[in-house]
Amino acid sequence: MKENCLSAAPGIMTGNKQLKFFEGTMLALLAILLLSFWMIGCSGGGGGGGDAGSYIAPTSTPSTEPTSDPTDAPTSTPTDTPTSTPTSTPNPTPTSSMSYVIVDTGETKYYDDEGEISSPQEGGAFYGQDANYQGNQPGYVDNGDGTITDLNTGLMWQKDPGDKVTYDEAVAGAGTLELAGYNDWRLPTIKEQYSLILFSGLDPSGLEDDDTSLLVPFIDTDYFGFKYGDPGIGDRIIDSQWVTSTVYVGTTMGGNETVFGVNHADGRIKGYPMANKTFFVLYVRDNTGYGANNFVDNGNGTITDQATGLMWQTDDSEASYNWEEALNYAETLEHAGHTDWQLPNAKELQSIVDYTRSPDTTNSAAIDPIFNSTSITNEAGETDYPFYWTGTTHVGWPDRGDSAVYIAFGRAMGYMFGEWMDVHGAGAQRSDPKSGNPADWPYGHGPQGDAIRIYNYVRCVRGGLSE
Repeated sequence: MKENCLSAAPGIMTGNKQLKFFEGTMLALLAILLLSFWMIGCSGGGGGGGDAGSYIAPTSTPSTEPTSDPTDAPTSTPTDTPTSTPTSTPNPTPTSSMSYVIVDTGETKYYDDEGEISSPQEGGAFYGQDANYQGNQPGYVDNGDGTITDLNTGLMWQKDPGDKVTYDEAVAGAGTLELAGYNDWRLPTIKEQYSLILFSGLDPSGLEDDDTSLLVPFIDTDYFGFKYGDPGIGDRIIDSQWVTSTVYVGTTMGGNETVFGVNHADGRIKGYPMANKTFFVLYVRDNTGYGANNFVDNGNGTITDQATGLMWQTDDSEASYNWEEALNYAETLEHAGHTDWQLPNAKELQSIVDYTRSPDTTNSAAIDPIFNSTSITNEAGETDYPFYWTGTTHVGWPDRGDSAVYIAFGRAMGYMFGEWMDVHGAGAQRSDPKSGNPADWPYGHGPQGDAIRIYNYVRCVRGGLSE
């Protein structure tokens, strides 16, 4: 008889009891297997490769603020912040690698020979003036401690000039001033002080009363303290001259030792007698190399100033022009393979003045001898050097636009004491009528009889930015 298979299988119990035991054992094993699969699924679920078992849901939204050390925050809040919005929006982190950054003049309006006009068209009359070319826009930070930092030049300035002082007091004051934790203040050079001038100002010459409420100074009064001259003590309104450390290498007004200053009331550079006169002062620190040129002769009739990034004509125009003609000369010039020449603005042209030179001391123009300058015969019959036009209009009261800025690279001639003489020094910045007949001004103009030439010379530049 054939054996029952169950009874033949070794180790297997027979009967109902044995079958129930087998079924229970298999169910237990299946339960353990299912539990294992479930645990594996939980630990590996959710995708993304993280440690899902250690994840804890956030209790707040993650911050988007910088994670800098809170100890880097200022420990006090500035108490002397500007109360008005600056007229330009500068880059808070200047990126220029130039050591001598020229700040724009701030002139944004357009003018012909008489007054304001709409924007001239390229190729048309009066195109190429200052407002057609926008440079490094003025920008400052009020540090809240009595100092102002210029974001373009890197210079730190005293904010408030205080009361007027003599030249000797101004020199001495630099050595004793302690301000905002610094004691390395200095009297600015003429190029440092001129970096602050703005030709959005309005020259008060011709104002018939002492009301200055409608006037606009040639400096940013959102940041710097400013005062006009006080008629109550015998000043003229325009007596707001700001002294510098730049002493004229010659003399003026018949032998006076002279120091250059910027007039932020009427928008000029003049040489002033060092004796018997008082000035406003703004001390400065940082960037001690500001104003130093670094000229390279390109060997093709051009000079590059590596400090400013500007390229200049080696030679001047060798002829004189009225202002409209000067603009046209620059805009149509083809030279050294370039056609983008411009009539420089006031601050660009002043940047190449060499204040260590003058006709009386070096028998030259006030410019580095790497440049060539045409010689002229001046009003006194002396060998001299020209005034040079800029594209900057010098706006006068009440809203005259009939004069433009020039820089005197020769003697700044005037008629005083019955004769022609150097009244303001080579390197002065004044203004001339844009058109007219110089013969109509046989004894000059103004209190020092400033020579009126109208037909001035040109030295073109490349590197400004078109509007």
